[in-house]
Amino acid sequence: MRSRCPSRPAAHGRSLRLRRLLCGLALLAGLVANSARPQARLTITGSTSMTPFVEQLAEHYQRDHPGTSVDVQGLGSSAGIRAAAEGVSELGMSSRALDEEEAAQLVQALMARDALAVIVHPTNPVQQLTREQILGVFTGAITAWDALGGPPRPIVVASREVGSGTFSAFEELVLQRASITPAALRQGSNGAIRQIVADDSDAIGDISLGIGDQSVRGVAIDGVPPSVAEVEAGAYRLMRPFLIVWRKGHTLSPLAASFLDYVLGPEGQAELARAGLVPGGKVLP
Repeated sequence: MRSRCPSRPAAHGRSLRLRRLLCGLALLAGLVANSARPQARLTITGSTSMTPFVEQLAEHYQRDHPGTSVDVQGLGSSAGIRAAAEGVSELGMSSRALDEEEAAQLVQALMARDALAVIVHPTNPVQQLTREQILGVFTGAITAWDALGGPPRPIVVASREVGSGTFSAFEELVLQRASITPAALRQGSNGAIRQIVADDSDAIGDISLGIGDQSVRGVAIDGVPPSVAEVEAGAYRLMRPFLIVWRKGHTLSPLAASFLDYVLGPEGQAELARAGLVPGGKVLP
């Protein structure tokens, strides 16, 4: 009579499949548990000039604080101010000073100070310019490099779009509210301006000093080179604030308060200094 009991190899096969099934279920349960685990989230919106610096700080913060998510959105200073004032974003970023109405609505923390640099291609022989010459170039009164000691070639002007903190600061500090030349190539980020100048030996642009690299060269202005040391010494005057703002009367969430403490504290300020900014690290009165 044939036995109905399974042979040893068949029983062993089923046991192996069962173990694999149980292992798979355990792994799936772990994935579900991890995905269901609450994650603290913070959104910071505003200045595109500040965005790469705050993104770098956010990466370091998230690495040291597992379970947190800091989302940095570069939409422009004016957009960041509005988002913070209206409560759309808990924290906003502004690379320009607030006007009286904005300051009445928002608390301001000085993350750092940033110098504006006027950049040219590394092969450009022009080493320095006066503010008057820069004004002439960006308004279109000066259109060729030979008027500045360079070759007899047309000047290609690149600048930020209206509404950006970079352009607002440049408009106030250099253009003195004069209109920029309509021939200017208007760009949505400092990085785009840097790329234009790096690719065109006839180009000139204005960017955040901390965004500069070896692909471009900052010109001295009124005899003072653009550098953190000259900004700290008070000799280089093309400087603007990098502000983090939030609505007055709003109690910051634990994550927002913790991240802000990190940014304004010794570790965050040291990171910003290494990135080429002049440290700030304080809440303004």
